[in-house]
Amino acid sequence: MDQKQWLETAVAEARAGLAEGGIPIGAALYGADGALLGRGHNRRVQDGDPSMHAETAAFRDAGRQRSYRGTTMVTTLSPCWYCSGLVRQFGISRVVIGEATTFRGGQDWLAEHGVEVVVLDDPECTGLMRDFIAERPDLWSEDIGD
Repeated sequence: MDQKQWLETAVAEARAGLAEGGIPIGAALYGADGALLGRGHNRRVQDGDPSMHAETAAFRDAGRQRSYRGTTMVTTLSPCWYCSGLVRQFGISRVVIGEATTFRGGQDWLAEHGVEVVVLDDPECTGLMRDFIAERPDLWSEDIGD
């Protein structure tokens, strides 16, 4: 599978989150061999848990791994500082980002610290977030800590 195919998994998760009344951000964690380890979406609203971001959900779904070296976190939106910290803490090697237009997050910091960062500039991801931000600016502001 290539990065665009991996992104499809994250987009499906983002759409699931939106359908549940949550924030449309999805993520997936892939192993060095390309196997899907875990997937998830932002569940802050659904679970009432401010720490349940998409990357966190995918990471938890993957379960305990002996090492995260060589793994790739694929996310529909540039990871926030919290999720960027998770990537660094556990040594995830690469982050593939669907879009960084609506939110830039910690991607530059990740790159500065040796994480490979790939931004796909996917129009579907951008449209999903722009529509959501326009419809629910209050919820978006809450999610990013404004």
